[in-house]
Amino acid sequence: MFLKHHLDNSTTFFLRNLEVEDAEHLAQNANNPLIACNLTNAFPHPYGLEDAQRFISMARSFDPSRIFTIDINGQASGGMCIHPQSDIMCKNAELGYWLAEPSWGKGIISVLIPEIIRYGFDNFDIDRIYARPFGSNLASQKVLIKAGFVLEAHIKENIFKWDRVEDELIFGFRRSFI
Repeated sequence: MFLKHHLDNSTTFFLRNLEVEDAEHLAQNANNPLIACNLTNAFPHPYGLEDAQRFISMARSFDPSRIFTIDINGQASGGMCIHPQSDIMCKNAELGYWLAEPSWGKGIISVLIPEIIRYGFDNFDIDRIYARPFGSNLASQKVLIKAGFVLEAHIKENIFKWDRVEDELIFGFRRSFI
């Protein structure tokens, strides 16, 4: 479904569906406060094996799939999802992603975002994909801009996470951009 990519001769990565066997690696890689601090409170910290098992079960319940793992050399090393919205937002889907810290700064997310965009527009009746990085998450903002997302809104002091107040940025990518 998704392409395999190579960072070097020894590292391959791609998006794939989560499997029950991914729970241990998922828990190991997700249990990091530097990841959790930039995500909603639905992403627990600490992140244990039971959290991973519950998440995998939920992810596998969607048809078509909308939650994928970032497989790096056979390990569940992150996640990327496309969440179609409902009601008056029914032509929109939210993009989310995280990556295990040892793989930061290697361009993996930049390669995978265009794939999930194509997947989203091919599999859901949507016209816009959006992402909402925290104001302090400069790396996420840069990767979205590189993928062709446009800053649509900057909402001051809108997020409260772990006793700090953050700005919320809303980036959008429209079907017409393709």
